[in-house]
Amino acid sequence: MKEKILVTGWAWFIWSNFCNINKEKFEITVLDNLFLWDVDNLDSDIKFINWDACKIEDLEKVWKVDYVLHLAWTSSAPMFMDDGFVDWYVNSVQSFVTVLDWARKNWTKKMLYASTSSLYWNNPMPLIETDPNIVAPNHYAVTKWIYEDCARCYAKVYPEIDIIWFRFMSVYWRNEESKWIYANIISQFVWDMARDLPPVIYWDGSQFRDFTNVKDVVQWLTLAIETDKKLWAEVFNIWREESFSFNDVVAAVNKAMWKNIVPKYIPNPVKEWYVKWQHADTSKIRETLWFDPKINFEEWVKDQVDNLRMEKIQKTSSDDFR
Repeated sequence: MKEKILVTGWAWFIWSNFCNINKEKFEITVLDNLFLWDVDNLDSDIKFINWDACKIEDLEKVWKVDYVLHLAWTSSAPMFMDDGFVDWYVNSVQSFVTVLDWARKNWTKKMLYASTSSLYWNNPMPLIETDPNIVAPNHYAVTKWIYEDCARCYAKVYPEIDIIWFRFMSVYWRNEESKWIYANIISQFVWDMARDLPPVIYWDGSQFRDFTNVKDVVQWLTLAIETDKKLWAEVFNIWREESFSFNDVVAAVNKAMWKNIVPKYIPNPVKEWYVKWQHADTSKIRETLWFDPKINFEEWVKDQVDNLRMEKIQKTSSDDFR
């Protein structure tokens, strides 16, 4: 019998890829309130229910599951700019603990959720999970820092449920169109350059990120579910240990498209908390879950180019956020 997984929220990108890749391995149910949702991202044979993971009355309609993958919240700092009240509600401690407590009371084995690499800001590299100098730089990061503290405290009181969280770096690949201006830089550059528009780069393009293909993320999540190790209350960095600059991204997209588009450089309008670099240590997750990612950056940028869905990217533009 297949083990059962409840996936909450935002299943259109990271979680949708997890579901589509693992649908034969697990019995998966997706619960989402359709905020920035694209139903085409989820394979049609995966069970979907239009409920709200922030509401206990909706969670109680779900049958017992073995694992919960929780991502029912806003997923980037710019999302707090438009409607802070809504974002604080979605990202509230109450909503997080509601899902966590429901999972425990229903004898769920593990709850996995996404924290954020934004917590590191521009701390000295390599970025490591035990960094004592973490100071959340914005509203979005504050909510994730609170989640992490809640999870640690909760695990001490209720050690019967494994609580595992991940600080994703800069994740990219398919199914980001519905994120629009909040999508990864790689996706936004691909979308612009496919329309022969110059990608807009703040500063000089030397800033760099730990670009991580979502298939690597899915592999790590799957290993965290399947491991017999008691992870208790653990946090893991996720990326592939190879950073690339924004200029590198433009070069890779040009190569994949056989183009020579020159980016548009503008002064950085972000005056505070701008992330200039990102280079994390992943020795902890490698030693714990024994996975060595092999996905090649240029190959998967080309794959993203080859799988463009032009009809879905007409309103996206890299002018919006960097």
